[in-house]
Amino acid sequence: MKNRPRGGTIRREDRVSRRTFLSGAASALAFSIVPRRVLGGEGYVAPSDKLTLASIGVGAQGTRVMMDFLKLPQVQVIAVCDVNRQSSDYSEWGTNELRDKVRAVLGDPGWGSKLTGPTAGRDPARAIVEAYYATQNASGAYHGCTAYSDFREALHQEKDLDGVVVCTPDHWHAPISIMAMKMGKHVYCQKPMSHSAVEARRMAEVARQTKVATQVAVANSASSITRILQEWMMARAVGPVHRVENWSSRPFWPQGLDRPDRADPVPEGFDWDLWLGPAPERPFSHVYLPFVWRGWYDFGNGALGDMGQYSFDTIFRMLKLTAPTTVEASSTKLFKESFPAASLIHWEFPGRGGMPPVQINWYDGGIKPPRPDELEDGRDFGVENEGLLVVGDLGMIMAGFEGDHPQILPDSRKKSFVPPPRMLRRSPGHYQEWILAAKGGPPAAANFEFEAPIGEALMLGNIALRTGERLRWDSENFKVTNSSAAQAMLDLEYRGDWGSVIKGV
Repeated sequence: MKNRPRGGTIRREDRVSRRTFLSGAASALAFSIVPRRVLGGEGYVAPSDKLTLASIGVGAQGTRVMMDFLKLPQVQVIAVCDVNRQSSDYSEWGTNELRDKVRAVLGDPGWGSKLTGPTAGRDPARAIVEAYYATQNASGAYHGCTAYSDFREALHQEKDLDGVVVCTPDHWHAPISIMAMKMGKHVYCQKPMSHSAVEARRMAEVARQTKVATQVAVANSASSITRILQEWMMARAVGPVHRVENWSSRPFWPQGLDRPDRADPVPEGFDWDLWLGPAPERPFSHVYLPFVWRGWYDFGNGALGDMGQYSFDTIFRMLKLTAPTTVEASSTKLFKESFPAASLIHWEFPGRGGMPPVQINWYDGGIKPPRPDELEDGRDFGVENEGLLVVGDLGMIMAGFEGDHPQILPDSRKKSFVPPPRMLRRSPGHYQEWILAAKGGPPAAANFEFEAPIGEALMLGNIALRTGERLRWDSENFKVTNSSAAQAMLDLEYRGDWGSVIKGV
């Protein structure tokens, strides 16, 4: 593995393409070729066979995902990118959770001992990448990862780049993904896949045109449980399904807010203008980040955007859903620029392939559906206040939020149902699906074309929430047929020329 120079941008004339070098050296080395397994041991992957990646967006979640990819032998992270150089104010799932993950990956119990809090940004990300790959080298050193503040520079400078991992706030998903796809890069993108319905459809179109490998970060798309639930539906475990209840404990960040009156100083090493990107300009404030951007219309998609692509992926696969016909919502007090504290959203899906119409009901902000009579006293209703209830003519399936730990209700139906034999092929793993697709294999389960209708349905839910109308949706013509206000919200107004990137103008 050849060490790359440390520093910012590497000059083009100083770089020799991995592919050029390998092709030029092939004839000279032909006489001494031996099997890779002899040279590198079991599980060895030659550098020429590795998928080279740039991690774009390396805050707390982006750093976690980056470390997941670091551990995969088929991957080589060659660049990281973030508008923030470094700070120690990120959110985490528990005390020292992020620090301890880094320590586990690096095998270094002392890493971060001088940090003042959860630390992320492009400089820490590069240090983690280089420290990890140093453990793989006999020399114990590695300097082959470049850090960028602007993803456009990374895409243009990294000539050997095969793909990108996009872990930015929601309003950046589409611009980065679309630009990368147009440049022939494979794209792994955080959920929700987009910030608007137009973006979701456009991302699917570009993926189809460019034929690159795409994947949305919904790992349950590859889970055995999702396959089992699909098989249960094939076997009519609870009969024809006509209703699904889905509830989330989100948001656990502030929502229902007005824009602050005063600005905060922009932190050192942080590019606020680039963080805003396509979003409307406004003064910097800590009410927007880190992480709390999810509650603001201009940057995030609220509780539904944060979690809905997970649960709806399972629901869509179970029930073979496509596009809804109507969407309506209600909520606590509405605000001009941020999502309400709690909401209920209802979608109606048409019959398809002999299956009846289905209503999906979403609850967040602490609201849950009525407890079913079939659930005995003393049994939990949902896991940690999140769950899924699939209601059929012959019974119900109660499960965790993504379909995990499914139980059939009532007990009489559970006892009479005989689980079918395995009918669907199991997945090699969520990340592996995308890597294999990038190497010419079948599309990953959560590819952009599959996930786009889910993304559109979620965005329609948030539009109905804001307009207070029962929206009628014509998916084929991409039109809300009964509301000009809702139709206008399918798209976004982009600052500068970002709209041309997304729309291909």
